[in-house]
Amino acid sequence: MATLTTVRPPAGETPPRPRRRRRERPGFKGLRRSLRRHWTLYLLMVVPLIWFVVFKYIPMSNAVLAFKNYNVVAGIWGSQWIGWRNFEMFFANPVFWTLLKNTFLLSVYTVAASFPLAIVLALALNEIRMGLFKKTVQLVTYAPYFISTVVVVSMTILVLSPRLGIVNEGLGFFGVPAVDFLGNPDYFRHIYVWSDVWQTTGYSAVIYLAALAGVDPALHESAKIDGATRLQRIRHVDLPGIMPTAVIILVLAVGNIMAIGFEKAFLLQNPLNLSESEIIATYVYKTGLLNADFSLATAVGLFNSVINLVLLLGVNMAAKRITGNGLWS
Repeated sequence: MATLTTVRPPAGETPPRPRRRRRERPGFKGLRRSLRRHWTLYLLMVVPLIWFVVFKYIPMSNAVLAFKNYNVVAGIWGSQWIGWRNFEMFFANPVFWTLLKNTFLLSVYTVAASFPLAIVLALALNEIRMGLFKKTVQLVTYAPYFISTVVVVSMTILVLSPRLGIVNEGLGFFGVPAVDFLGNPDYFRHIYVWSDVWQTTGYSAVIYLAALAGVDPALHESAKIDGATRLQRIRHVDLPGIMPTAVIILVLAVGNIMAIGFEKAFLLQNPLNLSESEIIATYVYKTGLLNADFSLATAVGLFNSVINLVLLLGVNMAAKRITGNGLWS
């Protein structure tokens, strides 16, 4: 057998040091390789990035208006700096707590009603084996999502009309006097939330159906062999399978809990239900555009955005610790 011999340098000479190759930064080499291979995909991202920069990030600089007394002639950057005065005026306003309460309760009610119903609908559709019936239910529940908010509000007003509304016609058939649903503040939240549930539940269920499609069928087969019932398979196989998706959707929903939609609240609003329907979004519209107090409106909107950011980070941190899933995991 051949033996390996080690060549040693002559006595008195130091062995030459091996040349160290210049190491690239971690990730830089991979980034260059990815850009070279997928440059067309990165090119497609340029237009959305430009849109976000122009219409989202650049306007953020104008939030400085909340700390100034805006003057049209001087402009945003030339107006007088007044510090926190606009925020102090808003916090001292008697309507502050009413706006905060109405916005918070309406948002929490919406999330609490729509979030579990979408999961229940997705689980039910996933268990249906009759193809025609399943497609029909999906179409009926998904189609309202494509109806504009204005049309939904118009339909709601017609259905709940005290004179010609189908609901009051049905109540009159049983001898119950007509009810002015939209004129009673106690009914506003229920009308808003359940019309929103009707419009968006089908769309939200599609997301969970996509998550259910990724559940390994072998898990269901194993559960069947072990004698698990259909409800037990839903509880122990399907629900854990869609849990990461559900957590992300819940975190995003809670993060937008103070940014509830302006359009429907404003369109359903009238002088009779104003005590329950006036939220921060409608107040900002009336203060900024109708009363032309742009500085105060910007301050209120900035306050609302900060609350949303704090809620988003807090709920995401809690979800990460409890379930191990989060927005950035």
